[in-house]
Parts: sequence; C-alpha cells; structure tokens
Amino acid sequence: MRNKIIVIGSGFSSLSAACYLAKSGFSVTVLERHSVAGGRARTLKKNGFQFDMGPTWYWMPDIFHNFFNDFGKSTTDYFELHRLDPAYEVFFPKKRHIVIDSGLGKIIDSFERYEPGCQLSLEKYMKSAKKNYQIAMNKIVYRHSLSPWDLMTVDTILNLKHFIQNVKKLAHKTVKNPDLRLVLQFPSLFLGAKPSKTPSFFNFMNHADFDLGTWYPKGGMVSVVQAMVKLAESLGVQFKFNTTVQKIVPNNNEAVSGVLINDEFHQTDIIVSGADYQHTESLLEKRYRTYSSKYWDKRVFAPSALLFYLGFDTRFKGVMHHSLFFDVDFDAHLNSIYGKPKWPSKPMFYANFPSVTDSKVAPRGKESCVLLVPIASGLKSDKRQQTRIFNQIINRMEKRLNLSLKDHIVLKEIYSVDDFKSDYSSTKGNAYGLATTLNQIGFMRPKLKSKKLKNLYFTGQLTVPGPGVPPALISGKIVGEYIASKHGRQLPMGNQKMSPLE
Repeated sequence: MRNKIIVIGSGFSSLSAACYLAKSGFSVTVLERHSVAGGRARTLKKNGFQFDMGPTWYWMPDIFHNFFNDFGKSTTDYFELHRLDPAYEVFFPKKRHIVIDSGLGKIIDSFERYEPGCQLSLEKYMKSAKKNYQIAMNKIVYRHSLSPWDLMTVDTILNLKHFIQNVKKLAHKTVKNPDLRLVLQFPSLFLGAKPSKTPSFFNFMNHADFDLGTWYPKGGMVSVVQAMVKLAESLGVQFKFNTTVQKIVPNNNEAVSGVLINDEFHQTDIIVSGADYQHTESLLEKRYRTYSSKYWDKRVFAPSALLFYLGFDTRFKGVMHHSLFFDVDFDAHLNSIYGKPKWPSKPMFYANFPSVTDSKVAPRGKESCVLLVPIASGLKSDKRQQTRIFNQIINRMEKRLNLSLKDHIVLKEIYSVDDFKSDYSSTKGNAYGLATTLNQIGFMRPKLKSKKLKNLYFTGQLTVPGPGVPPALISGKIVGEYIASKHGRQLPMGNQKMSPLE
C-alpha cells in the first residue's frame, strides 16, 4: 500500500512538492482553501480584464526548464514563453530614465552611455554574478540546509568575502552613478531584504536579470500554475479545493496521523505544508510547535505590498510591460519598511502593463495594469493612506509618461496587508516570506522538517531556499527529495545543471 501524503496549499512550492512526491510513488492529495490552485499566484478576472494577483516577473528560466525536465517535459509542452525586449525601464528623479534592454551586451552599452568608463568594472561585476549564480544553483540551493555543513563547500569558503560584504556596498564599488547603483541593487529586492543587509553573494540576481533575461508566459503566471496542475494530475495527484484544514492531529508516537476538515478526520501518513509556516504550526497544540511566537517576532520579514489592479478603457502609447519608479528617495522608502515601519510618504513603486505584450489579458482596445507599492509587513489597514498613495503614484505616472490615466480608469481593485492575512494566513501580512539576510539564509531559516513531529514537513518562502517563484520550485524539490530518501525511494532526478538558456 502506498504512503498517503497530504500537501497543504497549492502555491508553487506545494505544486512542486506534490509532483516530485507523486512521481516517487506516493499517493498525494493537495488541499487548497480557495477554489483554484496557485496560492499567491492566483488570477483576478473581472469585466474582461485579467491580472496576476501575485508574481508577475518570470526570471531564472533555467529553473523552470529544469523542473519540467525532471518529468521528461518542457515548458513548451504547456505554455508559450517570450523574452521581453526591452526587459524593463527605470525612472529616476529629475526626468532621468534608463531602459534595460534584452542581453548583457546591450545593457553594458547602455550603462557605459550613462556613466562613461564603467564598462570594465561592470564586466568584472557580471563575471562575479555569473560565477555566484553557478555556485548557488549547482552547489547550494538544492541542499536540505538542515545544518551549517550544507553551506560549507569549497566554493562558499573561497567566496567568504561575498557573505560578509553586502549588495549595496558592492554596487557602490562597481559604478559611481547613483541611478546605476540602484539598478544593480534592484534585483536583491526580490529576496525581501534591504540591499545593505543582503550578502553580496546574492549579486547572482544580476546574472538572472541581465544575462538570463526577463520573460513572459503567455496568459500570465497563471499559465505556469495551470501547467503544474496538469502535470501533477497526470502523475496521479488529487486536488480538493474550497478545503480548509482546521487542525493537524498528532498520534501518541510523535507523528501526525491526519487533519481535521469540517470537523471530520482525514488520515494520512505524511503532511507537507506549503501554507504559512507559523499558521501551519498554529494548527497544532503548543507542545508540538517548533517555533514560538517570540521567534517569529524576532524575524526580519520581507515586505508586504499595496496592490492596485486597474483596467483602462483605452490603450496607451509608450508604456512598457515592466516599469520601476525609483523617482523618490530610495533609502527613505526602505526605512519605512525595515527601520520604523510606517506608510511611506513618497513611495517608490512598480507598474506592470501585461496587455502591452498579451492582448488576451484585457478587452479589445483596453489596457490592464498592476501597480505595486512595497510596504512594511504588520501595518494596519488604512484606507486614507491607500487613497493618498494611489493618487500620488498615478499623478507621478501621468507626469513621467505624459499620459492621462485617471480619466480612463474603468476598474480598480485594491489588495493589501489585511488581504494577505485573510487569504493566506500570512504572518504579519507579508507578501514574500522572510528576508534574505545573513542570519536568515540556509540552515538559519525555519527547517523543512518539524523537530517535534517526525512526519510533518514544510516547503515555501518561509523555509529554504527563500522567497521567489524559482526558489519555491526548488523548495518543493528539496522536501520531495528528502521525504523520498527517508522512505527508500528515488526522485525523478533530471539534472540540476543549467538549461540551454544559460
């Protein structure tokens, strides 16, 4: 008889774990509280407009390639993938502006035009970024990270300085122009921490950005979710939607025996939770919890987000798929997140116009847009602040893009801290998990295995390797591999080498 596994949640890490475990011969059931799969990567559809509610950046295509390759599949079996060119644009104060093209050569040329003489320094920086990426992907991130030894490799020891120095300092050493320094620091924000607190080893995110490129799956990130669900079902995974776990039930042998759903007990041999880590442990009696509330209070969380989903009744000329508005004091905004948490007075923000690339996500002749403002986790909902911020950022967009936007809004939906809490039981309403700081990487993150219950496991952005969609795919593989090895089974290991895109 096959071992039964219940996977709680259906975000990227849960879907990944479910696929690997099913391929290894387990009987897998995914329980999802919402009516569709995807977790934070759900889709909002209204009045003909379609929005990715969560992730909108498709970076590190090699990780997606390797995931599907492990099952003898390819991304092309499920969705169309387009490399964006230009990749994105960045707005700075006083009408300064840079376009990040597709391809490292073009990007180096644009940096050189912006700051004559920086080419050699940037080329050296990017060689380091590529080397760190290869070390990370081939030697570190696929490890279980249950002990300090998982971080100790010849490569990491030889690169020790990159774990002591931070991303901000390295960027400042590489270029002199303050705008270009921000461009080099920007990718570290995907890791959920201030660049000044992110080890410079993670400059490998610049390789992911400049070398591997920015891509778009036709139909949005939901296309990736649907692909993973289709793969999972082909492997025998069962999905139960609109299903909320009330309680995780232990037996007398320091192991879980099942879950309670609608006051009904459902037996299982193993549980893997991709839901919020603290929330998952709240489903247990206190004596079975590994981490206390004091532990979580001391963690540095990645930001939450204030999101505006907008539908416009016309198309706009001159807008790009991805735009970053760093036209305010960058450090002041970061201080409102990580220093003294408060609503930012002059926020930086990100604008996503997917309909520029994909006409299917908006009605004919109309435009869909997502605006994201990073804010501190734990803030209290404040409609007045939300209104102030919206008016401020839309006015700045109108001025910088030379467009009339407000007059063409026909749909506006808001999503923020309280929604992350209610929809995902997210600790402090965080959007990205734990920040990737020096004391919150690898074995110093919450463990993938419960210390109190021998058959309870975790996956996702609060455990290893960290926040982001590609790390979520890896997290699912790590826990799947670990569980399979404990039961004398083998995962469908394709390869962990770089894809042809590398």
